Amino acid sequence: MNPFLATVLTFAIALTWLRLMDFAAQRGWIESRLSRKLIHIGTGPIFVLCWLFFAETWYSRWLAALVPFAITIQFALVGLGMIKDEASVKAMSRSGDRREILRGPLFYGIVFIILTLVYWKTNPIGIVALMLMCGGDGLADILGRGVRSSSLPWNRGKTVAGSLGMFIGGWILAALVIGIYILSGAFATPYNAYLLPVSVIALVGMLVESLPLRDIDNLTVTLAAVILGTIFFK
Repeated sequence: MNPFLATVLTFAIALTWLRLMDFAAQRGWIESRLSRKLIHIGTGPIFVLCWLFFAETWYSRWLAALVPFAITIQFALVGLGMIKDEASVKAMSRSGDRREILRGPLFYGIVFIILTLVYWKTNPIGIVALMLMCGGDGLADILGRGVRSSSLPWNRGKTVAGSLGMFIGGWILAALVIGIYILSGAFATPYNAYLLPVSVIALVGMLVESLPLRDIDNLTVTLAAVILGTIFFK
């Protein structure tokens, strides 16, 4: 597809997903914490699969990166109070304080921009790192709060169920998106060659996410995944 047309289509799909979650949270159909995590889980794979729309040109990655860049700028302006958007605040904050958007959601967007530009669809490192951040961190919070289990000895704010959710969510999304890329012909390496690396990366990501480091999971988990991905996917 023409890269400019692909950019418009990616914008439309991403904004539709975000606004759908905003609307559901604002109407009270789902609680704001759940909408925040559904945005966290769903935005990543939607955006990364949209990369397949783009033709192989040198500027395709830059056009694709405009999507998270524009959304991240919006997050920053809402968090700073320069744009009034109560639906976004309710959907992306835990307490309803707009300034929360300047932490987790803002880091989330910055990571997307960087990994899009650095790795793009020619390298699985960025894809695996993004899917671990999206699926793993998102499901960790949902299961951690929804399933009763013991707290972790080194971090009483995290639970065994949450850590398992981190591993399962990250592994499933990474394996799913990698599989789609292989089916599309974007990656030539056999599917089974990815399973062990993805499992190890998801396991280490689970351990990193369990550390008592508040609001920077999106950075620490992604960094760990990129380091391991560089080792596995040379």
